[in-house]
Amino acid sequence: MAVKKKRPQKSLAAGRPPLLQRPKPKSITRKATKALINKHHLLEKRKQQAIKKGDNEAVAQIEAEIEALGGLESYQQASLQGQREDRGGDSSRVLMQWLQNDLASHKEASGRPLRMLEVGALSTQNACSQSGHFDITRIDLNSQGEGILQQDFMERPLPNDDSERFDIVSLSLVLNFVPDPKGRGDMLRRTTQFLLGSGKYLDSPSLNGNFPSLFLVLPAPCVTNSRYLDDDRLTAIMTALGYTKVASKTTQRLVYYLWKRESKGQAGKLRFPKQEIRAGSTRNNFAVVFG
Repeated sequence: MAVKKKRPQKSLAAGRPPLLQRPKPKSITRKATKALINKHHLLEKRKQQAIKKGDNEAVAQIEAEIEALGGLESYQQASLQGQREDRGGDSSRVLMQWLQNDLASHKEASGRPLRMLEVGALSTQNACSQSGHFDITRIDLNSQGEGILQQDFMERPLPNDDSERFDIVSLSLVLNFVPDPKGRGDMLRRTTQFLLGSGKYLDSPSLNGNFPSLFLVLPAPCVTNSRYLDDDRLTAIMTALGYTKVASKTTQRLVYYLWKRESKGQAGKLRFPKQEIRAGSTRNNFAVVFG
């Protein structure tokens, strides 16, 4: 009598219908990535201009162009390409370098993970996530996976008390995607409402030098080659919001800032109109406007 071969036991998952898997995006060149991101920014800017004019036909046409490019998801995939090691890598590594000593001292003193709000999160595997120092709330307009809440920062409910506020807010390559200069000002103003007040770190004095804080990352030309914004102008805006610059770094592609929230600022009295700072036909029109 022939001995029947024992079949391997199937897992429970094997009996379930297969999950729909999105195909992994193909890698594109640095030049193509930059062109795609710039095209998205240009179309969003044109869309906002058409909305202001009440030109519904133009709005519909621009939205069709954005959709033809792949919509917001294609922009996010291009941004993810930019986070690859060979494209400049994860911007939060710069933040971790700046905070390394303070975070180590804090962990020895209290061990409490610091609360971070990451706006425009594309991944749950960046340097901050893997450090073990942060309890991170991740939000994005178009969530790319589990662990990222689909939410518009400008519509996120305001905190009721300190238990709902954060030690640090991250805006990495987010502000530049806001198409309207006034909208960018509104976003920066809104960050102050989600941060703890200064002087809340009696259990870890080492944190008082850098927290509570805003981590801000922009494409370098937004600051280095704009008609309406330079480092001095941005610093004046942030100072008026109650922030103090504690660290900055400029590379060929990006500018990184760490701003500490020192006070409530003068949010209700801000007046920063769109004003030319640098002339020249090769300048871009990136601006942040208040009032």
